[in-house]
Amino acid sequence: MSTFVQLSIAVGESGLGLADAGAVAALAEQVGVAAVRLRDEPGALEPTIAASYLAGAHRIPFVPELSTTGNAPYNAARRLLSIDRAAGGRFGVALVPGAGDEVSGPATAHPAERWREYAAVLARLWESFPREALVGDQEAAVFADDGLIHPIGHDGPLYRVAGPLDGPASVQGRPVLVADLAGLGFITAAERADAVVIDRGESPGADAALADALRAAGLPRSEAALVGRVPIEALDAPALDAPALAADLRSWAAADRLDGFELVPAGGLESVAAVLRDLVPLLVNPSGPPTLRAAFGLREAVAS
Repeated sequence: MSTFVQLSIAVGESGLGLADAGAVAALAEQVGVAAVRLRDEPGALEPTIAASYLAGAHRIPFVPELSTTGNAPYNAARRLLSIDRAAGGRFGVALVPGAGDEVSGPATAHPAERWREYAAVLARLWESFPREALVGDQEAAVFADDGLIHPIGHDGPLYRVAGPLDGPASVQGRPVLVADLAGLGFITAAERADAVVIDRGESPGADAALADALRAAGLPRSEAALVGRVPIEALDAPALDAPALAADLRSWAAADRLDGFELVPAGGLESVAAVLRDLVPLLVNPSGPPTLRAAFGLREAVAS
């Protein structure tokens, strides 16, 4: 059974410094990690800023966390898609449900409901300017075929967004949207998420639950990856029993039909590097797919 690995780190005072994060990104790419998730936590650099900096020097995909709180959906969609285009389709976002703010509706709305509407707005904005609309004909002075570009005209309970975006869609269709199951549930996550991250205690029956939720949304099971989160304590070499852990993870993936793992190593550069160097090669083969969607085993997204 083929699986992918996503690495989860924080960059800043609460995690790795920028130089160490760059070293981790280089090693992660070398050993076959599919993407690096950048966590948003106290003391960390703002993840999309860290991602844009690191993506300028490394070809491995990045998945910054972004909260629905404090980020207007149009601004977020434009910012994320700009980085995705610059990175050649090697980009995604882990959308985190949050509370209301000055750009959203009632503060009483449940975070999962806010996430559902916000994710739908992101997806529609990312599809509002198809790549085929970009003409770029200097002689005819035609930048784009505006007949193919459509405002989304979203007027929902929490957000009002006209659109469209002012630049073309991603080479991978749209950036990958990652969701943590906690706080959302399968029904909500399956509507828009391309990958759903679960803890081990949530995994028994998760494949069937995700398949049912996708079916209810009119989608096949292949439309979303099921990812098991793996916390790993800080290591003092040679504390990591990589073969035993790899065997356990492969058994878990086979039993609960996981598509990939999210490794969350604690500690500094040495501990993270030990996980990458000793464990990851036992789980995946370096391949370097051209886009993040391909690395996650997903088809290219198309406008719905």
